[in-house]
Amino acid sequence: MKTILTLMALLIAGNLSIYDFKMNSIDGEPIDFARYKGKNLLIVNVASKCGYTPQYADLEKLHETYGDKVVVLGFPANNFGSQEPGTNAEIAEFCQKNYGVKFQMFEKISVKGDDQHALYKWLKEKTGSEPTWNFCKYLVKADGTVKFFNSKVKPLDPQITDELN
Repeated sequence: MKTILTLMALLIAGNLSIYDFKMNSIDGEPIDFARYKGKNLLIVNVASKCGYTPQYADLEKLHETYGDKVVVLGFPANNFGSQEPGTNAEIAEFCQKNYGVKFQMFEKISVKGDDQHALYKWLKEKTGSEPTWNFCKYLVKADGTVKFFNSKVKPLDPQITDELN
């Protein structure tokens, strides 16, 4: 609880960095975002029962092909059409079985609304955009700039990959 209050105070003060976040992996292991310092991050709200779900394959390919240039971080969310109803364990199994996902997945969170997670509040503050559907993407560049891409922009689209070169 203390960590959440500290993050909220930093968010309100406008002093919060992406590297101040600490969140649990889909397996419940704590992940300190400080480990990503100096790296580009592609943050994606994902869902298992969405028309955009095949983007998991491209996210994994981006992870494999550009892993030295970007870290892919997946955040399951059930905010749109109840398209991510599963538990964290079910989501992890689905991702591994159907798409061989090896990129970092996190516990299910809310990416918009009254219970929007502080990370997504931060992303909205930085870009002026919040997810409009599943598979929206935020590219947090190593220099601190943040760009938003809607669901229709595929992970391997030049709009994203050109930012990595």
